Amino acid sequence: MLTVFLIALTKQVKNTATTTNTISFSGEGKVFAVPDIAAIIFSILTEASTSKVAQDQNSEKSKQIVDFLKKQSIEDKDIKTTGYNIYPQYSYPRPVPLGAESVTSPDYYPGSPKITGYQVNQSFEVKVRDLEKVSTLLDGLVSAGANQVNNLGFKVDNEEELKEQARELAIKDAKEKADTLKKQLGIRLGKIVNYNEGGYYPVYFKTESADYGMGGVGGGGPSVPTGENEIVVSVTITYQIK
Repeated sequence: MLTVFLIALTKQVKNTATTTNTISFSGEGKVFAVPDIAAIIFSILTEASTSKVAQDQNSEKSKQIVDFLKKQSIEDKDIKTTGYNIYPQYSYPRPVPLGAESVTSPDYYPGSPKITGYQVNQSFEVKVRDLEKVSTLLDGLVSAGANQVNNLGFKVDNEEELKEQARELAIKDAKEKADTLKKQLGIRLGKIVNYNEGGYYPVYFKTESADYGMGGVGGGGPSVPTGENEIVVSVTITYQIK
């Protein structure tokens, strides 16, 4: 028993001796940029007594909208269908009270729900590279058959380049913190043993969005300031303590 205990104790001391002490520093980098691309998300909603008629009506409106977009110099690569759904529409039987004398009696529903028609909902996302056309496009989409303009957002096309700049600033921030704190703590830093990049996120400052209801066409087009976007990258650098 004593021999086994001494062997286990020796292993424990050896492992403790080889443990590396480390210290971590975090940094954050921010880059601001004026957006140069707009993304318009809209949908076409059609209803008819049969699925085929509802789909045909939706296809016709879709064609009108795509033709309009192309006349506005929007390329095919910037027009994308993001969803296509067909929903049956039901009518439900009117409830009949089981006990006429009792107000608390449960209701009885004779028969089953019946399909009365179909609804087709097709959604799109369009990238607009000429921001001066945004207002014209918003009005034109509704006039061409879009029932709902769900969202309008602005972003930067070269976001990866901005992310790289933000990363460099974040690393510089972390290294400056390490240089300051090592002097205050009286320690010497060795090699970097771990690097973690987390929390990359673009912050979109969207000052105004467009949301048209059915038939809600504005007079001269909405005002759509683009605002400014903020690209943020956070890093954590772990050093070995000598």
